[in-house]
Amino acid sequence: MKWDDLAGERCSVARSVAVIGDRWTLMILRDCFLGVRRFEGFQERLGISRTIIADRLKLLTDEGVLYRSQYQERPPRHEYRLTEKGLALYPVILAIVHWGDQHYAGAEGPPMLLRHKACGCDFHAVQTCSECGEPVHARAVEARPGF
Repeated sequence: MKWDDLAGERCSVARSVAVIGDRWTLMILRDCFLGVRRFEGFQERLGISRTIIADRLKLLTDEGVLYRSQYQERPPRHEYRLTEKGLALYPVILAIVHWGDQHYAGAEGPPMLLRHKACGCDFHAVQTCSECGEPVHARAVEARPGF
């Protein structure tokens, strides 16, 4: 399977990876969730070429994950904001953060803590069953054909 063919695969993971599977795309999404909206902000935080940032922002915009909004007319300047489709990626980012905290944080602990605004407590992501509310773990799930 070639990278360019992923979007046409029947597998939802493959189709998703075609959009968000690049490391810089994930880092841009991380920054979006941390409040970065402007091209210069992405460049400052990531330290990568303008071309890479522009390409990833274009992909995310074309795919409807971000939308571009003009905030200045002369010269024209835009910022990038998460759409509903983009906001739906938050659990994905949380899962990656949790995995990284578990396996790569080291003795000093996680580099960033997440606080739930409603209750004021720090938390980590937990995936639960939409039907019964129980936590879902890999060994407790079976896959079966869909369409």
